[in-house]
Amino acid sequence: MMIKLSQFRRAAIALALTAWLPLQAHAGLLDDDEARKAILDLRAKVAALTQDLNARMDTKADKSIGVDMLNQHEQTMQEISRLRGQIEVLANEIANAQKNQKDLYADLDARIKKLEPRQETIDGQTAEVLPSEKKTYDAAMDLFKSGDYKTAATALQDFVRRFPDSAYAANAQYWLGNAYYAQRDYKNAIAAQEAVVANYGTSAKAPDAMLNIASSYTELKDKKNAKKALQHLVSKYPDSAAAQAAKDRLAALK
Repeated sequence: MMIKLSQFRRAAIALALTAWLPLQAHAGLLDDDEARKAILDLRAKVAALTQDLNARMDTKADKSIGVDMLNQHEQTMQEISRLRGQIEVLANEIANAQKNQKDLYADLDARIKKLEPRQETIDGQTAEVLPSEKKTYDAAMDLFKSGDYKTAATALQDFVRRFPDSAYAANAQYWLGNAYYAQRDYKNAIAAQEAVVANYGTSAKAPDAMLNIASSYTELKDKKNAKKALQHLVSKYPDSAAAQAAKDRLAALK
């Protein structure tokens, strides 16, 4: 079978372009340096094969092309097809790797956000609190609200031990005293409330803690210390609501 050279060259160029265009499209998917280098190497092979094919065609007579040239053309196109397949595999692998990387970053970002402090309003004051702090404090307070004062006391005590500098620490110490008081453990109630005054004196809970100290002494029939606690409260926190309640109690004690 004989084919004119000019017709065959046009066909070869068209086939080469058919192989070249998908390579250009796949290259846009690749960001990885090594994958890009591999693709560039494959492109070079395609270009070399195409150049070799054209060179062979130019050395043949213009009038006819032999069967061996047609076989060479077929082998060249098979090689181009094989290289295109490799590029598609590489492009797919890179795309999957990039997706996995994005998913990993998204997961890490979500995990980090769970560990970041959050703004919380506690007794009218804004403070940064770790999610773990709030979760632990809320769990202890749920126990207190449910009436399980013994378990609540253990949980609140554990909270203060784990988070002594937390914005919730003063409240936890205060409610620990109330949990003891609810169990009629007045001595531990006094000790817990004294810790509020000693360690968190600027807390909004400090005046109430002192009032609860007086209440515990009253329950212990210790009027002397009850009166002393009330007087201390009025002296230290004169403008507090607890101080007004203390004044009323002092008047009743006379």
